[in-house]
Amino acid sequence: MERGQNMSATTQPSTESKEERLKQFLLRKAEDGEVYFKSKFISDEVGLSPKEIGALMVKLKDSATDLEIEKWSYTSATTWRIKAA
Repeated sequence: MERGQNMSATTQPSTESKEERLKQFLLRKAEDGEVYFKSKFISDEVGLSPKEIGALMVKLKDSATDLEIEKWSYTSATTWRIKAA
C-alpha cells in the first residue's frame, strides 16, 4: 500500500487550495444539473466552515467560468444555486 493512500484530503496537508477544493466539490454536485445548498449543510463534506464557504462562494462566483453561481435565497442563511456552465 502506498503511503497516504487511505488518508482523506481533510486529514493530510493538502496542496489543493480551499477554493479549488470547494470548486471541485461543486462541479461534482452540479454534474447532473443544478443544485441548491446552504453552506452549513456541506461544511463537513468539504472540510470548511460555513463562513469560509460563504467567502469562497463570492470569489468563485466571479472566477469560476465552468460554474454558474447565484445567491438564491437569504432566509436564515444564504442558499446558493449552482449549475455547471
